Amino acid sequence: MFLWEYYEELIQSKKHDGIRVNYKGDHGKGVCANKDFAEGDLILKDQILVGAQHSLNKIDCVVCSYCFRFIGSVEFQIGHRLYFQSIASSIGCSSERHCHGSDVGSSTCSSGVTKEKSTTLPEEVIESLITGDVSLPFSDHFPLPEIIACQGCEEERYCSQSCADSDWESYHSLLCAGPNTEPPRRSALHKFVEHANETNDIFLVAAKAITFTMLRYKKLKRQNDFQNKSAESNFSLLMEAWKPLSMGFKKRWWDYVALPEDVDASDEDSFRQEIRDLAFTSLQLLKDAIFDAECAPLFSLEVYGHIIGMFELNNLDLVVASPVEDYFIHIDDLPDDKKEEAEKATAPLLDALDDDYAVPCDGTAFFPLQSCMNHSCCPNAKAFKRDEDNDGHAVIIALGPISKDEEITISYIDEELPYEERQAELADYGFTCTCSKCQEEKPN
Repeated sequence: MFLWEYYEELIQSKKHDGIRVNYKGDHGKGVCANKDFAEGDLILKDQILVGAQHSLNKIDCVVCSYCFRFIGSVEFQIGHRLYFQSIASSIGCSSERHCHGSDVGSSTCSSGVTKEKSTTLPEEVIESLITGDVSLPFSDHFPLPEIIACQGCEEERYCSQSCADSDWESYHSLLCAGPNTEPPRRSALHKFVEHANETNDIFLVAAKAITFTMLRYKKLKRQNDFQNKSAESNFSLLMEAWKPLSMGFKKRWWDYVALPEDVDASDEDSFRQEIRDLAFTSLQLLKDAIFDAECAPLFSLEVYGHIIGMFELNNLDLVVASPVEDYFIHIDDLPDDKKEEAEKATAPLLDALDDDYAVPCDGTAFFPLQSCMNHSCCPNAKAFKRDEDNDGHAVIIALGPISKDEEITISYIDEELPYEERQAELADYGFTCTCSKCQEEKPN
């Protein structure tokens, strides 16, 4: 299957007939309109190929590990958040980061910061919220899917059996560290996850990219009856399995990751070596857990560096708005008589949560079609979640009229920044922008 055939098949299978992927000489791939779009039209709802919730964000909210919808109930989400606040308070931490490690070399992380709360709730109140023994007023207006547990461990939870099965078949069967996993592999997986949580949780997404490829390879092998074929034939199947990710294959992470502001230019070489060493350690821990000789090419440091680099350049933030925020807004908008009665139950919770009531699901993901969209500082489309978009899909909306055959562009950065700042940020992506806005604002 050629790469362009892969895109055509993907577009057809997802019924995205309004777009096509083209090859553009100077810019590589690009996405063009197959029809006219009006301002506000939905252009694309792109499903995650590989993604993960940030480790620290798991303190703030519980979501489906496959589609990233909020799960359980509004009461459960509030109780879960307050439970972790109470743990942080009991050990005197001003930041839950102290309990869960830091993100060395990471460009993104969850908030994970807890300010002193004006209200401390009794343990029995928090427990009753988590267990569902108490129902908050009007919470039935915000129903959430029931929590489905992973078949192998307690770490992953889902909104449906369908999502649980899909995650197992696509990634998690190789990463599950539950009691049914062999003790040596379970121990190795725990060490890998612990290292990622202490350094950079992008390693967790990279691991899912590798397991996705491995499991896809095994599936292709079964379908093609390649059980006893040659090493060359097996390698061709491995490359076929790798193809969905190969379109995002980029430079090695340690070669181009932006130099932090607190690192002097004279220390750049040592900084990049440190980043490379982090990746090497992570890869060795992952190999200890899931290495398969037939898939050995996936476990080279070169490939691992490119996978991480892919997520640094091609990711779109995985963000899903919290129903807890919508719930408290709903209470605030009630008529005065109903609001006063409801707030007898909700006001103490809102005081205890403080600003944390509005924390969304936050993570990193790779979207196969969105990643093909080129940048412009005057884009004609943007990533924008509508009220009905309650999962991790990337939603691309037209900013204005788009004509058939016109290229669809998005902005990789804040396009309102001055010209010099925009170009400096885009340098991390490896190009100089020459869009019409940049041409107009470029100094003579």
